Parts: sequence; C-alpha cells; structure tokens
Amino acid sequence: MPKVIGTHSGTFHCDEALACYMLRQLNEYSDAKIVRSRDPAVLETCDIVVDVGGVYDHEAKRYDHHQRGFEEQFSGNYKTKLSSAGLIYKHYGKEVIRSIVKEAELSNGAVEQLFVKIYEAFIEGVDGIDNGVSQYPGDLEPAYRENTNLSARVAHLNPWWNRPEGDMDERFAQAMQLTGSEFAERVQYYALAWLPGRNIVEEGYNGRFDIDKSGQIVLFDTFCPWKDHITTIEDENLQKNPEVAKILYVLYPDTSGNWRVQAVPEKPGSFVSRHPLPEAWRGIRDDALSERSGIEGCIFVHQSGFIGGNKTRDGAVALARKALTMD
Repeated sequence: MPKVIGTHSGTFHCDEALACYMLRQLNEYSDAKIVRSRDPAVLETCDIVVDVGGVYDHEAKRYDHHQRGFEEQFSGNYKTKLSSAGLIYKHYGKEVIRSIVKEAELSNGAVEQLFVKIYEAFIEGVDGIDNGVSQYPGDLEPAYRENTNLSARVAHLNPWWNRPEGDMDERFAQAMQLTGSEFAERVQYYALAWLPGRNIVEEGYNGRFDIDKSGQIVLFDTFCPWKDHITTIEDENLQKNPEVAKILYVLYPDTSGNWRVQAVPEKPGSFVSRHPLPEAWRGIRDDALSERSGIEGCIFVHQSGFIGGNKTRDGAVALARKALTMD
C-alpha cells in the first residue's frame, strides 16, 4: 500500500511544497499520496507529516516547526531556524541528493560537501523566509522590494482573495513542481559542475607556490567558477594555519585562448577586491598597457582594477607578480 504524506490544508507555502517534493525522491515515498488537512484524526493516519501538527519528532516522522520552543537549526554552525523543508533536508537530504544524481556515483565525502553547500545555497533561504528571519538588521531600510524569490513565486500560486479557490490540491501540486524542478536543477549543478570545479580550484591552490613564492597567486589551466571555492578552501587552510597568506589573484585561460588575471574579492558576492590591479594600469589597453607595465602581450585592465588580460600564460603570471608589488 502506498505511503501517505500529510501536510496542512489551506494556503500553502514554499517550505512544505519543497518538503513533500524531497520526500517523493526517496524510494519509501516515491509513490506516496499527499493528504492536506488540519484535522488531527486525519493526520494521525499519515505515515509522515510535515509543517503541521505542532510536533517535531524524527522517530515518529513528525516535522512541524511552528510550536512554541522550537529552535532547531541545521547544525551548530547556523543560526537560521529550520522550516519543514529544512527539517526534511536535515534528516533525508543526503538520500535525496543521491536520488537526484544517481549517475554521479558520489563518494560519501562528496555527498557530505554537497549536503552542506546545498543547504547554504538553497534550503536556508527557504527556512529564513518561512520563519521571518531577516537577512539584515531591522533598522536598515531596503533599497528596493524583492518579490521574485522562490517563496514569493510559490505564494503567487495561491488563489487571489477575490477569486474562487478552485482545486487547491492541484495548485499545491504546481507548487511542488515549481520548487522541485528548481531544487533538482541546483542539486545537479552542484554535483555535476560545482563539485568538479572545486577539484580544479583545490589543485590550483595546492600548487600556488609553483606560480609565485608569495603563495598569493593561483593558476588554473581550465576555467571554472572559482570564487566560492577559493574562500572555502582558504578558510579550511586558515583553520589549520592562521598564518597562511590569502590569495590575491587568480589566473585562467578565457574562451579565446588569451589569459585573464582577476583580483579576488574580499568575500563572495563583493565588488571590492582584496588587491585590485594597479591604479596606473586601469583603463589602459594593448600596446599602451604593455609599455606602461613593461610586460609584453597585454590586452587590457578594467578601470576598476578587478580584472585584466594578457595574450599568454607567462604574460598573465608576470602581470600578477608585478601587481603584488604595486598599489
């Protein structure tokens, strides 16, 4: 007999829609029926219940987060209180990841890395919004409104106040499809693109002293998204040795076969670089830049100093090395 997943009736939200989607990725609940009710007698008959019932009990398979005194977090490294999505992910997320990317044949270590990364990059935002946790201090005035996040788009699937409800179960199924498709795409990206990228960045980081004795220049023979990885790998190494020098420049080939020199941002998402390329080079191009820098093959340096280019690998290394000594 198929299992039964219970959740609340009425207006739905992103967290329980995503929680139900994740449960359906597991063999145990792949063909489960979803029952939406607030009747305790009905919920009592369900095999697993999310976002309703006033109980969090993993052994009993009850995963509500609305009850007084609930303060569960993903781990001691996080402050955001879990929603029903976070609870299901905390207990079943590793199985869900393996189910979505079966073809990857992930090691236990890889799954552990993905488990944490996907929580930070996807699930925590759902938890925070559902629990009303602000991203910034309340005394700050937002510069603009943002109503296009996943939680907002799920909310828009609910009926308008002045229109008939229609089939709420069908609307909830749409919410599950919306949250699930975006979640699955992100899991696939992190497993099949982000994780292989980390391997490239880690290899470059470990070979940084082969590029320059300062250890502050990292070179990749193949481009990959690197900013997030650099910060994580640096943090891991700083925990072992607080004296480790931070990376200032990353070098990589672009799609045209030329080479880029990019300044590392102060933190992921920041537009402020740790050590921008020298002011004297900014906004200068081609031969004029080669003459000013004393390095052949220069292509450009952006006017903000966050990135520059050279025609060759050796030229890019020379630019980065010289930039270390300048402001």
